[in-house]
Amino acid sequence: MGENTSAKNQLSPQVFSVSIDNNPLSGSKWFDDDGRPKRTGTVWTASAHIITAVIGSGVLSLAWAIGQLGWIAGPAVMLLFSFVTYYTSVLLSACYRSGDPVNGKRNYTYMNAVRANLGGAKVKICGYVQYVNLFGVAIGYTIASSISMMAIKRSNCFHQSGGKDPCHMNAYPYMIAFGIAEILLSQIPGFDQLHWLSLVAAVMSFTYSSIGLGLGVGKVIENKRVMGSLTGISIGTVTQTQKIWRSFQALGDIAFAYSYSMILIEIQDTVKAPPTEAKTMKKATLLSVVVTTLFYMFCGCFGYAAFGDQSPGNLLTGFGFYNPYWLLDIANAAIVIHLVGAYQVYCQPLFAFVEKEAARRFPDSDFVTKDIKIFIPGLGPYNLNLFRMIWRTIFVVTTTVISMLLPFFNDIVGLLGALGFWPLTVYFPVEMYISQKKIPKWSTRWLCLQILSVACLIITIAAAAGSIAGVIDDVKTIKPFQTSY
Repeated sequence: MGENTSAKNQLSPQVFSVSIDNNPLSGSKWFDDDGRPKRTGTVWTASAHIITAVIGSGVLSLAWAIGQLGWIAGPAVMLLFSFVTYYTSVLLSACYRSGDPVNGKRNYTYMNAVRANLGGAKVKICGYVQYVNLFGVAIGYTIASSISMMAIKRSNCFHQSGGKDPCHMNAYPYMIAFGIAEILLSQIPGFDQLHWLSLVAAVMSFTYSSIGLGLGVGKVIENKRVMGSLTGISIGTVTQTQKIWRSFQALGDIAFAYSYSMILIEIQDTVKAPPTEAKTMKKATLLSVVVTTLFYMFCGCFGYAAFGDQSPGNLLTGFGFYNPYWLLDIANAAIVIHLVGAYQVYCQPLFAFVEKEAARRFPDSDFVTKDIKIFIPGLGPYNLNLFRMIWRTIFVVTTTVISMLLPFFNDIVGLLGALGFWPLTVYFPVEMYISQKKIPKWSTRWLCLQILSVACLIITIAAAAGSIAGVIDDVKTIKPFQTSY
């Protein structure tokens, strides 16, 4: 500690790093300050991950959601959610490093950030909420992908029969096909190797969102008028009670459409520095939220303008549109490809958590820790880990089976959005930020943050109640393993 500053500056990065953490590779050309391989993520790759996570199947239910709320409340609620998501994401990204934003200790996961800033029982609560939500998203995406795959076959069936054949079919073969694809892709070891999949998925999300927007605009032109009303779906089309529950459920659908905070820290951990990771994520979040909000506004509003009270729960598969059938096929194929990638983006943090815990508990087990090198023609060497292969396969099979038991899209989307929005997008980011910045209790800033948190809690409770009511109605009509569309 007695050496002068100029002497320190003459040391190589490798030597200097030894005095910090005894890791000769830390801080070198190939390794970061924590000794891990150099991170290469940028604003663009982070944005691709976020857009892949955000512009998901949720966009397809927005016309229905706006239909429940009307022309005033619908867009207003969407703008509110976009602002809250951006603001709390910036708060959360500031918690990636503890203490100093440049050289502070890295928190590799959402749970690590909660542990470093809040500690205690809140860490376990965060873990349960985060990983249950990720598990639920995997189920929701399996359902959504099967509906899109069926929509391709149904649109062709409608076209060939001239609309005379109802074209009923079973969803389960398509869920199984999606599950098989995910079993294979789930063997990609980690988040940092998903860049290519996220980029493909992001392109696909823009593709089907643009097609949905284009079809909505075309339908409005065909109708020669804008459908819908200022207050949403009219009493008579639904009962007063249904109107209330559906309005609450619409809040959950919109919340789900903006839900990605649960994987923000994991995305941030792929970003290189300098500039600081928080600055990069602030730019990536702003870019992503602006782009997705524009898409959501256009898709949701034009979908509602096209169909009014009859807006389908899924814009591209609810058969609001029948023609041009080939364009619908392209859109639904893009949805499937996107969901294949989004499933992995959401599930990787859960995979990593289970595997890290297994390695910690069974450090001497070859089954858990040993990698077997396999050469794959065209791809090069691959490290096969038996535990990773078996556990991830069991996970995908489990989500697929549950999807087959609960094959209803809209209510599941609303429920997932409701359950994950307040705790993961608002409560924990706000509390961690207050703790990290040492904001005094009862100060103006502290009060504003708490008011934001309580307001979002009330919205979450309402959305959860509406979605649960919808799920209960669906369960009454669903026969497990016998449902067709």
